[in-house]
Amino acid sequence: MDLFQSMGVYVKVVETGSMTAAASECEMSTTMVGNHLRALEQRLGVQLLQRTTRRQRLTEFGSVYYQRCLEVLGLVADSERLAEQALDEPRGLLRIAAPLTFGVERLTPALSEYALLYPQVKLDVVLTNRRPDLLENGLDVAFRLGNFDQSNLIARPLIDYTLTVCASPQYIARRGMPHTPQDLQQHDCLSFAYPAGDDWQSVEKRWRLSGPEGEVLVDVSGPMLINSSAGLHQAARNGMGIMMLPDALVEQDLRDGKLVKVMADYQPPSRPMHLLYAQDRYRLPKLRRFVEFAMRTWGKPQDAMNGK
Repeated sequence: MDLFQSMGVYVKVVETGSMTAAASECEMSTTMVGNHLRALEQRLGVQLLQRTTRRQRLTEFGSVYYQRCLEVLGLVADSERLAEQALDEPRGLLRIAAPLTFGVERLTPALSEYALLYPQVKLDVVLTNRRPDLLENGLDVAFRLGNFDQSNLIARPLIDYTLTVCASPQYIARRGMPHTPQDLQQHDCLSFAYPAGDDWQSVEKRWRLSGPEGEVLVDVSGPMLINSSAGLHQAARNGMGIMMLPDALVEQDLRDGKLVKVMADYQPPSRPMHLLYAQDRYRLPKLRRFVEFAMRTWGKPQDAMNGK
């Protein structure tokens, strides 16, 4: 068996705590993981793990060998990165994280263009409304909404993430068109349930709007509070009430007349959005080209001309 692959499998077994979990991480069978471990132990002539039916524990030598494997595999990865930089041709696995709605409506449709430009790059896309740590989760780049405190990362400003207040034509025909924020208190308002700690959490029952008289906070209520943008979208399209959702999700329906904008003189809040990545990884062609692509596609006008 390939020595470096066996060392990588051993590292995963140690880090995940079981051969089953390591098999999932390495995309191989548990039997194959066991074969790699036995091959290592036979090659070394020393037991690495003490295994029982319930748990596994590193031997003293196994602990030392684990650290050496990390060093060796790190050197191998560094060598491959040097070769990739020398070729200056994007290749390998690029791991991207993005918020769910932006990822579905904006990112994934655009990635087909990136894939055509750089066919030797394999994309691993994680769509989540959580804020994964790039370094801890092995991510190359992330789209991040709102504020962040990771000063060790480069943050490139993108166009703001904006919202629209809208409803279906059927709802407006039945209940009438609201013209001011105060009118919303007489309407069914469907709200998104933001998770605890989110910097928009306060808007789930109180909407913030900016109009001719400045910023207005209005208490809203309605038949549903839901933690799914897609669910909220479908409920509003079917005439259940008025909603505030990202433009990325509703703009096609607005063009097609399936939804109509309400209170055009009042604007919902917007959110800053940034592209985050580690400076030392920017040297990799696959990341550098993606940053340039993202800045051309979603960058603010003054920052979209280059991709450093």
